[in-house]
Amino acid sequence: MRESTIENHLVQRVKDLGGEVRKVKWIGRHGAPDRLVMLPAELKDGRATSPAYRTLWVELKAPGEKAKPHQVREHDRMRAMGQRVLVINSIDGVEGMLV
Repeated sequence: MRESTIENHLVQRVKDLGGEVRKVKWIGRHGAPDRLVMLPAELKDGRATSPAYRTLWVELKAPGEKAKPHQVREHDRMRAMGQRVLVINSIDGVEGMLV
């Protein structure tokens, strides 16, 4: 399976849930996650059961692949700033992220 297959699945599933996905490229910075995922609040009886928004940074890889050292450094910097960064290399990983 190719990374693009996992990426396409991610984009479609997020859209199915009413979310938005953006492709990420940072000028002058290496290691940025591939996608910014924005999910709507979960509602129960008209009230939010999660924060009003859920934002995730997602690094996509082919099955069995891991983030490169420069990507790990950037992801660690982002996590230190309170960001949620995930590295996903499977369809199951996409599904697990959306739970």
